Amino acid sequence: MSVALCITDLNVGGAERCLVELATRLDRSRFAPVVYCLSPAPLAETTLIPALRSAGVEVECLGARSAADFPGVAARLARLLRQRKTQVIQTFLFHANFVGRIAAWRAGVPHVVCGIRVAQRHSPWRLWLDRITHRMVDRYVCVSQSVADFSASTARLPADKLVVIPNGIDLSRFHGVEPADLSNLGVSGRRHVTFIGRLDVQKGLPQLLTTAADWLRRLPDCDLLLVGKGRLESALRRQCHDAGIADRVHFAGWRADIPAILAASSLLVLTSAWEGMPNVVLEAMASGLPVVATRVEGVDELLGPGFREQSVPYGKWKDFSDSVVRILGDRRLADRLGRENRSHTEHRFTITRAVESYQRLWEHILTGPR
Repeated sequence: MSVALCITDLNVGGAERCLVELATRLDRSRFAPVVYCLSPAPLAETTLIPALRSAGVEVECLGARSAADFPGVAARLARLLRQRKTQVIQTFLFHANFVGRIAAWRAGVPHVVCGIRVAQRHSPWRLWLDRITHRMVDRYVCVSQSVADFSASTARLPADKLVVIPNGIDLSRFHGVEPADLSNLGVSGRRHVTFIGRLDVQKGLPQLLTTAADWLRRLPDCDLLLVGKGRLESALRRQCHDAGIADRVHFAGWRADIPAILAASSLLVLTSAWEGMPNVVLEAMASGLPVVATRVEGVDELLGPGFREQSVPYGKWKDFSDSVVRILGDRRLADRLGRENRSHTEHRFTITRAVESYQRLWEHILTGPR
């Protein structure tokens, strides 16, 4: 089966890493994948392209730098899909979902599968655009049941087109990892609570720092480590300074060694306002870490039995702070939650399971009625 995997860009990120894991693990006796990236090739520091090419997966970067480039990119993508006689296109993320379905329609690709990775609560126009073009799509892959429920009730997509395939993870990446040396950040010899992700409004970072001002005071041996880049960094640094916690909050920037960062951490925090199935929570669980997260989409499905002990409704910031202190103040509790998280990941969220689910879906829509 000739399969096209289309995504907006190939910088390191949750959706991008999931695509790479999928593309490089497909059964090549059944599938011939090609990856299409709407954007130009990313910088060497952050690109996932070498991982694809080293596995023998062809990659085409189409060069879109803004939405104004999308019509030309859609036309070029259509030509490539037609030339390769693509049978199924699987798209990831909003822009690739839309450009990919238009290109597939122009190229006569018989089957289109789009991925929905977040409950898009703050962009109603995106939901509207998805809704009016749903006839161009065979199936929507939702990363969690929460996202599927949102897509049916709020986005009003046909329920019979929604399929849930949770993210999967390569557990071997988190086995026996040496902890990262963080002495250059000033956290040597101290425990630290870690946030990993974009420094963006969606992630609730101003609220995280507000809670940190409380729990850092109550946990004098702990610091907060922020891993990632984003447009809020300057404002967050000012907030730390104004709150008097600048010496306890460390900005690590973008890091490639996430398994080592997690191995050096005591707890992962997530304060997002909305999600789909946050991959960083899955990575922390695979590392055997406890978590404190807001109860956004996918978190309950990831944490499973540990959901109540490790999550707080969004906006309950005093409860969030109390949860951080409770877990880090009780070593046996933290160790138990970490073990349970690891076990739940091994049983429910392996990458092998996720890849096979995609393969079965594509084969089903290719051989069954449209």
